[in-house]
Amino acid sequence: MDANGAYQGDMQIVARYLTPTEAHMLCGCLRAARIPAETGDTNLVQADELLSPALGGACLRVPEKYVAEALQVMDAFKRGEFALDDDFDVGAQ
Repeated sequence: MDANGAYQGDMQIVARYLTPTEAHMLCGCLRAARIPAETGDTNLVQADELLSPALGGACLRVPEKYVAEALQVMDAFKRGEFALDDDFDVGAQ
């Protein structure tokens, strides 16, 4: 449900990662794009990394309504569209 209580669809897994760090990083990226996202199984994978392949890794979920948009943002991330240059100055904005 969104902030107004409207149903957005069932949560769908849009990606799985062997490390929880990757799942959290992409979750933050989706949230920055105003896509409600959450991670799953990250604590279990973090506690015992040997279980990660057996579990399928940590998952990234979004409401059904946002699946297509989430996949577009994730593709843009993979293409490097959000990468910062090596000489990026945080104070220059």
